[in-house]
Amino acid sequence: MSDRPDRHFARLRRLPGWATWTVSFALVIALATRGLGGWQTFAACFALGLGAALVAIRRERAPTAQHLRALSTLVAAWSDADFATSIREPGDPDLLELTRTLNALGGQLRDERARLVQRELLLDTVVQNTPTALLLTDPRERVVYGNLAARELFGVPGKLEGFAFEDLVGRLPEALAEPLRAGQDGLVTLSVEGEEDVFHLTRRSFELHGRRHQLTMLRRLTRELARQEVATWKKVIRVISHELNNALGPIASMAHTGRVYAERGDKDKLRKIFATIDERARHLEAFIGGYARFAKLPAPRLLPVPWEALLDSVTQAQAVRVLHPLPEAHAHVDRAQVEQALINLVKNAVEAGSPPEQVEIAVQDAGPMFLLQVRDRGSGMSETVLEQALLPFYSTKRAGTGLGLALAREIAEAHGGRIRLANRPDGGLAVSLWLPKPQR
Repeated sequence: MSDRPDRHFARLRRLPGWATWTVSFALVIALATRGLGGWQTFAACFALGLGAALVAIRRERAPTAQHLRALSTLVAAWSDADFATSIREPGDPDLLELTRTLNALGGQLRDERARLVQRELLLDTVVQNTPTALLLTDPRERVVYGNLAARELFGVPGKLEGFAFEDLVGRLPEALAEPLRAGQDGLVTLSVEGEEDVFHLTRRSFELHGRRHQLTMLRRLTRELARQEVATWKKVIRVISHELNNALGPIASMAHTGRVYAERGDKDKLRKIFATIDERARHLEAFIGGYARFAKLPAPRLLPVPWEALLDSVTQAQAVRVLHPLPEAHAHVDRAQVEQALINLVKNAVEAGSPPEQVEIAVQDAGPMFLLQVRDRGSGMSETVLEQALLPFYSTKRAGTGLGLALAREIAEAHGGRIRLANRPDGGLAVSLWLPKPQR
C-alpha cells in the first residue's frame, strides 16, 4: 500500500502539462476540505475543483485551437491557389516556429505566382501580336486558342474559342483550305484577282493536360519573299556585272592591242593575245554555265546506288579519304546530283587551306536518314560567314560565284534532306548532309 502514492505521482508526471495541473488542482481542493464533511464532501469538492480546472484549461487552450483552425484555413486557401493570406504569430512557442515557416512559404508562393503571371502576360502579348496565325484545337477539333492574326485570317471579329475547326477552314479559299484539312507542311500559293499570296503552313500534335491537341501555324510570306527576291536579284546583278566587267574589259583591251600587232605582222604576240582572250572567254562561259545549272536544276531521279561506287567517283575528282565501314544499305539518290554536291564540298574544303589528305568523307546510318560528312582541317568559318555561306551568290573568295554550297543545299533539299555547317573543335569545318532512306 505504501507504494501507491508514488505510482500515482509517476502517472501524473507522464500526463501532459495541462492534465497534470488539472488533477493537482482538484486534489488540492479536495484534500483541503476533507476534514470538513467526510468522504461525500471530499468527492463533491474534488468534482467541483476538477470542473473549475477544466473550464480554466479550456479557456487557456482556446487560442491554440483557434490558431490551429487558422492554419487549416490557410492550407485550404493554398489548395485553391489563394496565396494572399497570412496568419499572425501566436503566443504559444510550440506553434510559433510552424507559423513563421508557413508564412514564409506563403510569401514565396505569392512571389512565384506573380512571376508566373508576368511571364504569362509577356507570352500572351508576344503570341497575340505575332504575324503568324496560331490556332490550337482539342481532340474534338474545337478551337481552344486563337491569336489576332488567326482572327484576321478567318475573318472573325471576336474570339475563336469554341469554333469548330472545319467551320473556320470553310471560310478560306479552297487552295488554302485543302492543305489545312490534310495537315500538310510547306508553302501554299494562293492566287486572288491575279495577285499571288504565299503562306507557310505547319501543323504539330502534342499532349496538353493528357489530351492530344493540334497547333496550326499559318504565316503570310508574300512581302517577305518579295523583299528577299529583290535583294537576291540585286546581288545577282552585282555579281554578274562584276564578273562581266572583269572578263570583257581585258578582252576589249587585248582586241585593240591585237589589231595593232596584226597591222605590224607580229604573229607571236598576236598568238599570245588570242590565247588570253580564249582563256577569259572560257572562264566567262563557265561562270554563266554555273548560274544556268543552278537555275535549271531538275527534280532528282532517285535510284539505288552503292555507297562505294558513289564515293569512288568523288575521290577520282579529288584524292581525299573515305572512312570505312560504309553502310550496307544502298543510297536512294540521284547519283549525278549527289556526286556534284560532294565534289563541290570537297573542292571548297581544299580551297579553304586543308591538305587533300586531311579531307575525309564519312557516311553513317542515322535512323530514317543517312548522314554524310565532309570534314577538313582548313581555316573554318566565322560566325557571320556560317550564317550566310549557304545563301546563293554569297562568297568570300575574290573569284568565287557563291554557288557551290548553295547548289549542295539545293540538291539536299530536293532529296528531302538538309545540310548544316559547323566549325570543328580542333580546327577546320564539318559539312553535314542528311539524305532520307527510301520508304518501304
